[in-house]
Amino acid sequence: MTALGKLFRTTAFKLSAMYLLVFVLFAGFIIGYVAWNTRQVIDNQIRDTIAAEIRGLEEQYRVGGIRRLVSIIDRRAREPGASLYLVTTFAGEYLTGNVDSVPLDILDRPGVHETFYSPGDGTEAHAREAMAHVFVLPGGFRMLVGRDVGERERLDQVIREALLLSLGLVTVLACLGGWFITRRVLKRVDAMTETTRTIMAGDLGGRLAVAGNGDELDRLALNLNAMLDRIGELMTGMKEVSDNIAHDLKTPLTRLRNRAEEALRTATTPEEYARALDTTIEESDNLIRVFNALLTIARLEAGDAAPAAAPFDAAETARSVAELYEAAADEAHAPVTIDIAPDLALPVNGNRELVGQALANLIDNALKYGLPEDADDAHIAITARREHDGGGREMAVISVADHGPGIPESDRARALERFARLESSRTKPGFGLGLSLVAAVVRMHGGTLSLEDNAPGLRVVMTLPLSPEQEATA
Repeated sequence: MTALGKLFRTTAFKLSAMYLLVFVLFAGFIIGYVAWNTRQVIDNQIRDTIAAEIRGLEEQYRVGGIRRLVSIIDRRAREPGASLYLVTTFAGEYLTGNVDSVPLDILDRPGVHETFYSPGDGTEAHAREAMAHVFVLPGGFRMLVGRDVGERERLDQVIREALLLSLGLVTVLACLGGWFITRRVLKRVDAMTETTRTIMAGDLGGRLAVAGNGDELDRLALNLNAMLDRIGELMTGMKEVSDNIAHDLKTPLTRLRNRAEEALRTATTPEEYARALDTTIEESDNLIRVFNALLTIARLEAGDAAPAAAPFDAAETARSVAELYEAAADEAHAPVTIDIAPDLALPVNGNRELVGQALANLIDNALKYGLPEDADDAHIAITARREHDGGGREMAVISVADHGPGIPESDRARALERFARLESSRTKPGFGLGLSLVAAVVRMHGGTLSLEDNAPGLRVVMTLPLSPEQEATA
């Protein structure tokens, strides 16, 4: 396709052409309407002038008869810029006036007519157009009083020329402006297209250029860049998951195989075979839990893990989960303290089960990794409250805090990744999916998850937006 053909096929050029057509039609209508009204005004002025002259001449005729009328018309006809006059007998014989000839049937039809005439001074051979009023006098005399409408025709010609010139100039300027604008738009679109080709070729780091003027192409580029960033994050996450599965699940799978092989080689009694099978089933259950957690995280990040959102009380959910873990916490000599006001309600629109599972993961992590060496300081604090964010929205803030070794600030971002196992927790059971699952649940609900220093220990804070309807009435 040629560059000109490509230019004509662009949406910007088509819109420019459509706007030009609409503007030309509108301008033509306005100029035509003005011209028509101007013609009407001129015609009315001519009719009023003729009517005034006829009334005066008619009065002169009543006073002095035909002789006085002929004398007055003969004098007026010689004045510069005079109207058109013609007086004839009932038989059409010329008596006086400054009109040489008119169509014969005009004098037999009283009233106002537009007709052609020849001047009586013989200066022009061709007929000219006039508006004339024919009046029949007593005695059969005919009197014609009119005005030349040449000025009206010249005005019409001037308006037509101005219309054609202005529309032509507007068309040329609009075409040039449309071509210039289309070229600029096409240049940016071509640049965006070229960038997308490089991205499709495998360069996921490419981004669309942003001019910085805030127009629709800039907004499109920003949204596409944000989409590409999200796709890059998902691709990176997928690669990390694949790498982590290959490395971190290789050990339990190898251990599972080795135990099964050892049982086949060394077991001699039904009891030994049963113990080997129990161990294999336990290892298999652990692997199934890992894959279920990975599947849940993947579905959460894809946005289709939960059914339709429904309102629930996040404060009540936090109380229920905390009470569920009280017995396990007492066995670990780490009592759970619940700091949630009895009348506090935190209406959240989302999935209650997923939020409950996220809180359960946080408490379970606190029991596994957040117990201090001094048993007297071992306790887990669960709090819930309302807060306003920077934009004025009310948020539900739920935290789980312990007094264990905590997580260094430099490792907190990595702790939210899948299969992340810090040095302090490698000797303890787990696969490093608990916090990543919590982060996915919080993101799905439009909230944020932060890891803070509890001095000593770790405080994990979940911030979820309250339901708009409940927030308005709170």
